Amino acid sequence: MQAKKNKKTQSSRKPAKKTSKKVSKKTSKSKIQNTLPDIDENFSEWFNEIIFQAEILDYRYNLKGCGVWLGYGFKIRRKYLEIMRDLLDNTPIPHEEMLFPLLIPKDQFMKEKETVKGFETEVYWVTHGGLTPLDVKLALRPTSETVMYPMVAKWIRSHQDLPLKTYQISNMFRFEGKNTRPLIRVRELTTFKEAHTYHETKEDCTDQIREAVSIYKKIFDTLGVPYLITQRPKWDTFPGADYTIAFDCIFLQSRKALQIGTIHNLGQTFSKTFDIKFETADGNQEYVYQTCYGISERGVASLIAVHGDSNGLKLPPVVAPIEIVIVPILFKNKEDEVMKVCNEFYDKLKKEGFKVRLDNRKISSGRKYFHWELRGIPIRVEIGPKDIAKNQIAVVRRDIKGKEFVPIDDSINYLHNLLKDIQQSLQKTAKKRHDELIFRTNDLEEAIDFIDKNKGIAEIPFCGEEDCAESIEKRLDGLKFLGIPERYLPILNKRVKKEKEIYCSHCMKPVTKYWRMGKTY
Repeated sequence: MQAKKNKKTQSSRKPAKKTSKKVSKKTSKSKIQNTLPDIDENFSEWFNEIIFQAEILDYRYNLKGCGVWLGYGFKIRRKYLEIMRDLLDNTPIPHEEMLFPLLIPKDQFMKEKETVKGFETEVYWVTHGGLTPLDVKLALRPTSETVMYPMVAKWIRSHQDLPLKTYQISNMFRFEGKNTRPLIRVRELTTFKEAHTYHETKEDCTDQIREAVSIYKKIFDTLGVPYLITQRPKWDTFPGADYTIAFDCIFLQSRKALQIGTIHNLGQTFSKTFDIKFETADGNQEYVYQTCYGISERGVASLIAVHGDSNGLKLPPVVAPIEIVIVPILFKNKEDEVMKVCNEFYDKLKKEGFKVRLDNRKISSGRKYFHWELRGIPIRVEIGPKDIAKNQIAVVRRDIKGKEFVPIDDSINYLHNLLKDIQQSLQKTAKKRHDELIFRTNDLEEAIDFIDKNKGIAEIPFCGEEDCAESIEKRLDGLKFLGIPERYLPILNKRVKKEKEIYCSHCMKPVTKYWRMGKTY
């Protein structure tokens, strides 16, 4: 039997006006349901409010740039990490999860001067053990090359030890002097995954870059988070790397790009610094080739931003701590009957493996709706006396407006299929909106105007010279070159796209590529 669609849909909500007068029950309910700022009018305030009200994080900790993962947010984080770990642990040659020390002796940290140069203004130093000054200052890791590589040099001896693929998920500390933003720009990264791999040849290293890109695509596709893949300009490449490939997500409301993942081909730079050698098959000594790739809680930030609306979160079922919430619709003298059916239905869903919650709190149905809508629960099931009489349930999905009435006997298959549909729908909708924020033009003035009006990211023909980039970036506050789009990268494409008869939008030199630029976080 097909589900019947209700003609009535949920109306959009506007922010409630403040009033000191006594309000009716109807007005009070409306006020309860309108506590979030409008996502389009004030995205920054909306973002800060939603992570607090939906119990993702509490940033009231008495140290700037540090916060507390709350129970609901921690469950989302755990799902995010499960996706990540599953992909890394199950590559053809698996990555091995490890955990390295947090503290790095100063002389060891200073050994790689290029890395220190990149982080020298961001390092936290431990100078005392209790009241006793330390003989050697200790750095809290801002990244882990200098703590990992001395150990790896002890492990790798022969070509038979390669490839070695490792990763850790840990905390990083960086003294962020700019304005901190929850999940986006913090002083303590609480969810930093960094993978480090070691290979015999340059070609093996390139293959690993391709695998890393594939892993990141699968992570963000699973989250339904759209992305751009771009090779960073040489002046914005990770210190010590041959090149850097980045994943960026454009936030629909701010039109700014957030870097959500990076992949670096390190070549032999670090292996020469830390003397990571291996014996080749013919008995010679050679330095290993390396890659590294990192991803942080910014993935959760992008998940919140790209799917949310003015009513709260919209969580893809794969990361939702709760997939389905059952809300009993109670009427006088019918409570026992309704609760009996709700409990039976809850047990049935639980047995089928759904992540389900029965909301039996003694508050109004309206408050329950708002509570779960705010937290982005994919499906709400309502069961009242009329539904019981018709042997049906009412189903409301979070991603779109409307209500369906489904026979209880058909409900299990229906809900399984609906969760799949919501997962796909969120991903498809987010990607479509994301693609509309990219503007390609040969005219620099058009590109600057597009970005200045906060319409998105522009692609322009560009020569790739830093001096030329600086001249363009000065034109607009916050403007930054993201780099070369994926379609032009030989390492990611068998057939590389080459443009004909185009010229750098600034210096007018003949070029073969468009470059991306825009405002960033």
